[in-house]
Amino acid sequence: MDEAADTFDSAFAKAVDLGNRLAGKDKEADLWDIADGLLAGAVQYWLYSRQPCGDERCEDCAPISTADARLAELKRLIDQLAAESEYFHAPTDSNAGRA
Repeated sequence: MDEAADTFDSAFAKAVDLGNRLAGKDKEADLWDIADGLLAGAVQYWLYSRQPCGDERCEDCAPISTADARLAELKRLIDQLAAESEYFHAPTDSNAGRA
C-alpha cells in the first residue's frame, strides 16, 4: 500500500472512531448531530486544504481555482465516496426490493 492510501485510510478510520467515541460517551446524543458535526468539520478542512496557489496558470490548481469549482469538486468527491460506501444502500431504503 502506498503512503497516500495509508494516510487516507488512517484519516478515514480516525474520523469513524471519533464518531463512535462521541456516540459512546453520550448515549442520549443524536447520531445525526454527531455525523453532521463530523461532516461540517471535514468539509471545512477540505476547503481549507484546497486553496489555489494564486498562479493563474497553475495546472494543479485549475480544477479548484474558484469557489464554484471547489464546490463542484467537493460534490463530485462526495458522490464518489458515498457510492463506494457499504452503507450507501440500506435494506430499509423505501425503494429496496422486497420478496
